[in-house]
Amino acid sequence: MEKHKKQTSHKINRRTLLGIIAGAVALPINKAVAHNAGTESVGITDDPTKSPGAGPSAVGKRSAFEQPVRKPSDISSRTPLQDTYGTITPSDLHYERHHAGVPVIDPAKHQMLIHGLVNKPMKFTVSDLKKFPAVSRICFIECAGNFRGGKEDLTPQDVLGLTSQSEWTGVLLSTLLRETGVDAKAKWFLAEGSDAAVMTRTIPIAKAWDDAMIVYAQNGEAIRPEQGYPIRLLLPGFEGNMNIKWLRRIEISDEPYMTREDTSKYTYPVKDKIRMFSFEMDARSIITYPSYPQQVNSGWIEIRGIAWSGRGKVDKVEVSTDGGKTWELANLQEPVLSKAHTYFRYLWNWNGAATEILSRVTDETGYIQPTLKQLAEARGPDMGGYHMNPITAWQIKPDGKVLFKPEIIK
Repeated sequence: MEKHKKQTSHKINRRTLLGIIAGAVALPINKAVAHNAGTESVGITDDPTKSPGAGPSAVGKRSAFEQPVRKPSDISSRTPLQDTYGTITPSDLHYERHHAGVPVIDPAKHQMLIHGLVNKPMKFTVSDLKKFPAVSRICFIECAGNFRGGKEDLTPQDVLGLTSQSEWTGVLLSTLLRETGVDAKAKWFLAEGSDAAVMTRTIPIAKAWDDAMIVYAQNGEAIRPEQGYPIRLLLPGFEGNMNIKWLRRIEISDEPYMTREDTSKYTYPVKDKIRMFSFEMDARSIITYPSYPQQVNSGWIEIRGIAWSGRGKVDKVEVSTDGGKTWELANLQEPVLSKAHTYFRYLWNWNGAATEILSRVTDETGYIQPTLKQLAEARGPDMGGYHMNPITAWQIKPDGKVLFKPEIIK
């Protein structure tokens, strides 16, 4: 059998090689694609029926024609929302945000401790966690500071690319707490990461009993190092920073720990008060097509985008094609999941006149996505950058150019 495999492999490789040589001689290489592929040799011919393609590979890759990339800064990388389809973000395009780089952790040596107001403090290895009943759920994660505006040449990635969605697999935190036992006085728990920042947040114990998870897999594979390998905390609907990556410790308490991130980092002014412990991400939506830098023609256009809420399901999404004067219901792609990105569509016949298109979401609690003006009225002019979820508009020019619409609140 082994001999047969080797012979077959030899024949395919030789045939493939001959085909590539023949194609290279008889047919021109597509220079544009070869250029886009960078240093990779892609060997594209004008007629793929004339020679066999590449054989099976150990790890798949994207087509040379498809090259979506994140947009990195010093502290984060943004998901190219305008280049993705549906609601699942490819794992390598999930946004990144960390506070002291990505640690390298050996999963065979990593442990997570649960202690504090528990009956029996326990340490769990990654292998231990995988022995408990596994749970998978689809939900988004979003950075608390996911907002940018100010100029017209912004893509959806620029405006709010610090949100992504995956199918996460792991064990419910409540399952582990039943193993340790929890004192009746417990009100909060501390989650601590193994990164150089020792990222730490305090979280209500009610979230642990509700839907918190310790996850080790993302979209069918081990979570990526940038997402917390080998394990991270998952708090569906809560601020991204509270979903502690590279998790190493959970401590149960009857009062909040008031860590640096609790008090000075993820805290912001609301008029004459300071808002601290703002857990759930507010309902939000954005049109991802058409958007900058795309260009459209008059006639039928399917407006598409995503909407979500940290408090539950999306109830409805409305789209305006006249700058917010009138609103129409968009179609929601099923299934509509709780605390998850929901895909929406609206068919529009554009007459070629200049206009603006917008979307706004209402979640199952009745919360309606506000305008930037409404946010400023509720919070005061010095709103900071956290929990900014305003309705955003795209300008459609008569020549079909699509531009972001900046807004000024001061």
